[in-house]
Amino acid sequence: MFQIGKTIVSEEIIDNDFVCNLTACKGACCVDGEYGAPLEDAETAILAEIFPKVKPYLRPEGIKAIEEQGAFVKGEDGEWETPLVNKSECAYVIFDDKGITKCGIEAAHLDGAVSWKKPISCHLYPVRTREYSEFTAVNYHRWEICDPACQLGKELKVPIYKFVKDALIRKFGAAWYRELEEVAKEKTKS
Repeated sequence: MFQIGKTIVSEEIIDNDFVCNLTACKGACCVDGEYGAPLEDAETAILAEIFPKVKPYLRPEGIKAIEEQGAFVKGEDGEWETPLVNKSECAYVIFDDKGITKCGIEAAHLDGAVSWKKPISCHLYPVRTREYSEFTAVNYHRWEICDPACQLGKELKVPIYKFVKDALIRKFGAAWYRELEEVAKEKTKS
C-alpha cells in the first residue's frame, strides 16, 4: 500500500492486469450478486433527477423496480446502492442484441440525454473505494466472474490502474493520477 494525498492505494491496482472481456462474461457484474451498485451520497440526487430522461432507455422490469423501490435504495450495510430486479440485476441494466449487459444511464449519456455517465463505482470497477474519516481506501475487488478480464488484461499487458484511468481521474483528478503513474514507474524499475 502507498499514500497519494488523502488516499491509501493498494499496490494490487498496479500489479494486476485487467481489461473487461464482455464477449466472455456478458457483463455479469451488472446482473450477478445480491447488491446494487454502490452509490456516493451525491449520486442519489443525480439518479432521482435524471430518471425521467433515462427511463426511455430502460427495460420495463427495470422501470418497474425503480418506480416501486426508488431511483436508489439503502442496502443492508446502510450504504446507498442502485435498486435491483429479481434481487440480482441492476435496475438500470439493458441488454444489447448479443445479450451483453450495458448501462441504461450510460446509453442515455452517449446519446446526449444526460450529462452524467454512470455511478463512479461502476466506472471504476474492478477498483473499489471506501471513504473513512481521514482517508479514502483504493482497492482491487476480485470476483471470479472477472477471470476472463484478468486473462485479457494479461494478454494485452494492461494494468488495472491504466484500464480505469478515466474513472480514477474522474474520482481523484488528473494530478492524483499523474502521481499514481509515477509510483507505478518507480515500482516497475524495482
